[in-house]
Amino acid sequence: MENVSVIIMLLFGVAFLSLISKKYNFPIPIVLVLCGVIISVIPGLPVIALSPEVVFIVFLPPLLYHSAWYTSWSDFKHAIRPITLAAVGLVFFTTFAVAVVAHELIDDISWPLAFLLGAIVSPPDAVSAASITKGLGLNPRLIAILEGESLVNDASGLVAYKYALTAITAGNFVLWEAGINFVLMSLIGIAIGVAIGFVMSYIHKKFVNDDVIEVTLTLLTPFASYLLAEHFEGSGVLAVVATGLFLSARTGTIFTHESRIMTGTIWNVLTNILNGLIFILIGLQLRQIITGISTYSGMSLFIWGAVVSMVVILVRFLWVIPATMLPRFLSSKIREKEEFDYRNMIIFGWSGMRGVVSMAAALALPLTINNTEEFPFRDLIIYLVFCVILSTLVIQGLTLPWIIKKLKLQPYSIIAEEYDIRNIIVSETITHIEDNFSLLNDDLLHNIKSKYEVKFNRLQKTELPANFFGKGNVMGGEIFNDFTKLQIDLLNVERSKLEAMHKSGSVNEEIFRKIEKELDLEETRLWMEMYED
Repeated sequence: MENVSVIIMLLFGVAFLSLISKKYNFPIPIVLVLCGVIISVIPGLPVIALSPEVVFIVFLPPLLYHSAWYTSWSDFKHAIRPITLAAVGLVFFTTFAVAVVAHELIDDISWPLAFLLGAIVSPPDAVSAASITKGLGLNPRLIAILEGESLVNDASGLVAYKYALTAITAGNFVLWEAGINFVLMSLIGIAIGVAIGFVMSYIHKKFVNDDVIEVTLTLLTPFASYLLAEHFEGSGVLAVVATGLFLSARTGTIFTHESRIMTGTIWNVLTNILNGLIFILIGLQLRQIITGISTYSGMSLFIWGAVVSMVVILVRFLWVIPATMLPRFLSSKIREKEEFDYRNMIIFGWSGMRGVVSMAAALALPLTINNTEEFPFRDLIIYLVFCVILSTLVIQGLTLPWIIKKLKLQPYSIIAEEYDIRNIIVSETITHIEDNFSLLNDDLLHNIKSKYEVKFNRLQKTELPANFFGKGNVMGGEIFNDFTKLQIDLLNVERSKLEAMHKSGSVNEEIFRKIEKELDLEETRLWMEMYED
């Protein structure tokens, strides 16, 4: 019970620091890894460790599902070539490079252990990539590649991880068998993920009519997808990603507006807690890990952590140049269709932040081999993984905005795109009203048409972006004018009157909750219009 109390209090601390980071626009993944360091030096805290068997099940499915949910399938599909090259080729190349360096650098570390370390640190993290690149005005295709790579590469890294573990625990490893099994695991995982997505889509559309049940099913879906794929020896990671991409592309038809709002809120809370929790756990174990590696000199530990981190960063640049240029050299179609800017290669190379997936994989290392002897170099591997996460998040994450500024890359304007889309939607709706509602009552027709004409007129007053870097992270002025703010103010007047009536007991509880919900939904819509996030 004491351990649970400690974790809850630490989660409060992490939540408070996350609040500060949000206020001052400081990337939350960097806050979390620094929290892990701070927790490790607080005296008197207990050592708390989850069973390695449940780490993957608890953390990976929901975090990957959430990332897949907010990834565009259309963008993913159009960028499938660079995503595949990075998510498969770069992962294995990084695994090999780290293994060679670790084997040569660290005395007595075997090849399987070296490959295990490489597999753990090879995949960049989807959560970290999305969080740190958000709001930097990067080209949508580059963002799609980064997020798609971070989703798929976990499967490649975890397959390498699995076979390295097999070589350590069972003492056998055959390269060609591993290659065939990787393809089979990937195909099985994707097939099961799509099947689960299809089944859940049908269930949501045909049977579910309750928001709470709908949200409950979305919380359970990634675990079902992961466990079923693992049961049939497929890739649980790819199954979760496939399910998330399948369902996220259909949210408009399978969910109600209320369940979409509720689902988004609950998932954001859940992933925030899980991200905080895993770095709390590593913080609570770091002191014990440092004790476990105390036989090594401090200088050796520093050099090993620095060298492995540097290899992880440099290998990405060594890969990105041929992976980008060779397809363009071989295919005239690629040269014609895809714009090229060498500065995007630099940004891609500097965006390989590691995070929660690598940390979960490290914490999931077994404590013993065949329940007899201690797992060799376990503490050292976890320490090196944490060094890589700390180095990539802090060094690359903090300097990425500065690098983008120095490269003078033209920022992509989400406001301009939003203006075009909203303009098309409103214009089409007005045309539909004029073509189909001419027989309506005059007052009703006037009111409904006026509503959309107001929207159209507000859009024409949009202040389109000027200088991104000159205005911090706000790309141009706000889209909506004083009319939107006035509506929010009036909603607050309605809410104040409703709450006063509720407090005096002059309104029925059921009526109060219904009207309150209507006001909340309307205010949510208005605030979403007010700010681009």
